[in-house]
Amino acid sequence: MSEAPLPAIRSLPSWLLGRAAARGRALVADALAEQGMKMWHHVVLSAVRDLAPVAQAELGRSIGLDPKDLVGILNDLQAAGLVVREPDPRDRRKNAVSLTGEGERMLQRCEEAAREANEELLAPLTAAEREQFLAALRRISGTGG
Repeated sequence: MSEAPLPAIRSLPSWLLGRAAARGRALVADALAEQGMKMWHHVVLSAVRDLAPVAQAELGRSIGLDPKDLVGILNDLQAAGLVVREPDPRDRRKNAVSLTGEGERMLQRCEEAAREANEELLAPLTAAEREQFLAALRRISGTGG
């Protein structure tokens, strides 16, 4: 069998990082799907937990999601009984979003599923290699040292 095409491209760190990221996203998306959840739904649940009660506009800004997309996701989450939207106590003209008890339980299941998927992603690495890899990723991603 001959070498895969584009060896110069496939050897670039940016290409390798992209492939690793795509594999990680796929593993997490599959794990979340087993919980009946999509990636952005999980992100929104997590942000609501961290910020609640949070105005919809602030929620969207905090995760970089278009307001129209956020409304659709919140509609899905509310229909599933995972979040509630009620008048914001600080400004009754706005809706504040909070998790329900079931939303908290779903988020815990999703976080466990995502942890397991990330364990699978990093399984080829030793504990020391994982620490080095994560430290390097933080430095090159600009998210800390």
